[in-house]
Amino acid sequence: MDRPPFVDPHVHLWDLSQLSYPWLTPPFSDDGPNGSVEAIAHDYGLDDYLADAAGWDVAGIVHVDAGAAPDQALAETDWLQRLADARGMPNGIVAFADLGAPDVDRLLGQQAARPNVRGIRHIVNWHPDPRRTYTARDVTRDAAWARGFALLGKHGLSFDLQCYPAQMPGLVELLAYHPDVPVIVNHAGMGVDTDAAGVAAWREGLAALADLPHVSVKLSGFGFIHRAWRPEQIRPYFLGAIDLFGVERCMVASDMPTDTLFGGFAKHLDAYDAFTIDFSEDERRDLFGRNADRIYRLGLGV
Repeated sequence: MDRPPFVDPHVHLWDLSQLSYPWLTPPFSDDGPNGSVEAIAHDYGLDDYLADAAGWDVAGIVHVDAGAAPDQALAETDWLQRLADARGMPNGIVAFADLGAPDVDRLLGQQAARPNVRGIRHIVNWHPDPRRTYTARDVTRDAAWARGFALLGKHGLSFDLQCYPAQMPGLVELLAYHPDVPVIVNHAGMGVDTDAAGVAAWREGLAALADLPHVSVKLSGFGFIHRAWRPEQIRPYFLGAIDLFGVERCMVASDMPTDTLFGGFAKHLDAYDAFTIDFSEDERRDLFGRNADRIYRLGLGV
C-alpha cells in the first residue's frame, strides 16, 4: 500500500547559536528521562529534518516547544515564524509558556499573536522516580496552573499535554471543564512503567482522557518506554491508543530528532507504517496526515 501524505505533528528544530537550550548543554548524564542527549546536542534544522524524512511525502510539520530557556520562549517562536515565512514550514507552532506564571495571560497573548502559533506545551511529567521526573513536584495540582490552563481558550490556543499516566485521572475534571481547549496527549501517554500495574495505569489513564471528545493523542516517543525498542514491544501501545481514541483522534508523529536517541526516522516510521498496513486507505490518510491538519488547524487540505 502506498504511503499517505505525512503531516508530522511533533518536530523539534534548534540552532544552538540562536538560543540557549539547558537540556542540550553539557555535562550530559544517562540518568534522566531521555538518557544522555549528547548525540543530538548539535544544530538540527529544517533541511536536516527533511533529509531524515526522505522517502515520505511531507506535506507539513508542527514544531513543538524544544526546551529553550523559558525566558527565550517568545524568541524561539519568532525564530520559527521567520523560518516559516521564508520556507513554508513549520506550518504550526506549539510554543512554551509556564501556565503557573503570574503573568501567564500576557505570555499567552504574545504567543497567540504570532501567525503560526496554534497551541502551548508546558511539560508537566512528574514521577516519584528521580530518573523519570521532569519536574520537582506535580504542578498540575497547583491552583495557579489550573488558572493558567483556563486562559488558553481565551487566546484560542490548544494544549499539548506531556504527562505520565498517574497524573491523567487528576486532570480529567479540569480538562472536562474547558471543552474549548483542544488537548493533545504527547507520546502515546508515556507509559514508562512496564510492570502489570504500570501498564494498567497507562491504559486507565488514557481511557479517562479518551472519554473527553476534545482530547486526541500523538503516536510517538515509544523509546521513552523501551529505549532499545523492538516493534513487538511498542505495537501494543500504538494499537492500544488507537483502540481507546479511535482513528479519528490519533496522529502518527516522528518526534525528531529526540526519537533518534532510540532509532532513526526510518526505524520509527517504518514500524508505524507496518502496524497500520491492514487499515483502510482513509484510516491511514487520517492517521498520517489529515488528523494533524484538522486538529492543529493547518489548512493544508491533505
